Amino acid sequence: MIDRETVQNVAQLARLGLSEEEVDMFGTQLSAILDHIHILQEADVSGVSPTAHASRLTNITREDLPRPSYPPEVLLANAPDQDENCLKVNAVLEEE
Repeated sequence: MIDRETVQNVAQLARLGLSEEEVDMFGTQLSAILDHIHILQEADVSGVSPTAHASRLTNITREDLPRPSYPPEVLLANAPDQDENCLKVNAVLEEE
């Protein structure tokens, strides 16, 4: 089991203020986590190749192929105000 001093040291490194009850609770929880890790370390993984990612998929995005753009009339069809194939908006910055 992880001792109280170790839990308090980790809490200080993480800038956590723990009550005495929390120190005891986290000590028990951290000990249980480390016990599980020790069990996992006993697993025989000699036949398993190292992986950088859990999924074997690589580059599942579509190819970026050039294609013609939409005509301005289609893009501006729902625009409330337009002028010469440009969207008109109210001025944001005005000089006084």
